[in-house]
Amino acid sequence: MSYREALSDRSIGISVSETPDMPALGLSDEHLRDAMAEVSRHLLALGARLVYGGDLRPQGFTELLFELVARHRRDADESDLRTSVTNYLAWPVHIRMAWSDLEAYAAELAGSAALKLLRLDGAPLALTERTKLPEEQPSEAQWSRGLTALRTTMLAETHARIVLGGKVEGYNGAMPGVAEEALLSIRSGQPLFVLGGFGGCARDIAETIGLAPIWAASRQTWPGRDGFQGLTGTGLRNGLSSDENAILARTPHVDQAVALILRGLLKLGRTASA
Repeated sequence: MSYREALSDRSIGISVSETPDMPALGLSDEHLRDAMAEVSRHLLALGARLVYGGDLRPQGFTELLFELVARHRRDADESDLRTSVTNYLAWPVHIRMAWSDLEAYAAELAGSAALKLLRLDGAPLALTERTKLPEEQPSEAQWSRGLTALRTTMLAETHARIVLGGKVEGYNGAMPGVAEEALLSIRSGQPLFVLGGFGGCARDIAETIGLAPIWAASRQTWPGRDGFQGLTGTGLRNGLSSDENAILARTPHVDQAVALILRGLLKLGRTASA
């Protein structure tokens, strides 16, 4: 019987984007990147596959994930040939890009990470098919439809989701991305972990469902926030108690957040196998 890591059969979605709240928290943008990297590193070490729906901007979170995977692959057992990260690109994201750039990224990631393109309705689009499509600038309606379709597709591919940071202004789509991905998880009964200690949309979500107190930088409203009204921490279904979820929603300490996330995921795994 071959050895398997504790989360080797789990795919975990990660939702993260920049937040303007870091200075008010006495933190910098690097703290958010470090938090995302540390969470991802521990999940990879336990065998989980990571799912992310970001763009390919230089120095962005997608690039950080790819760097983590490259390091993980060097340290991992060479017999483990599974894809560690799947990065989905929504139609409005990839249709603006040159085919040569997409091809180069796919080739660079071959063997350890996967780049998956989606159609406007969220259906998969083969790289070879993308070569036949001209670049274009998507409309506002296409942004909204394409991003919602991306998030619905990712939901079907994941077993749990982690949200942290997240802007609530200057975003594309029907609502902030972190909010939409969190709402889809809650409504489907998928386990959700809310890290509010880094501000942004995740902190607003934590406030709305009663896991964190309202603070000075809180936004009163943004599209989609009312969807969290009436929800409580018990609706997160993540294996943690109400007190543990409150700690996770408030702590700026990455080690503490990682320990709680792993506790919840491992508890869910034991429950599923019982």
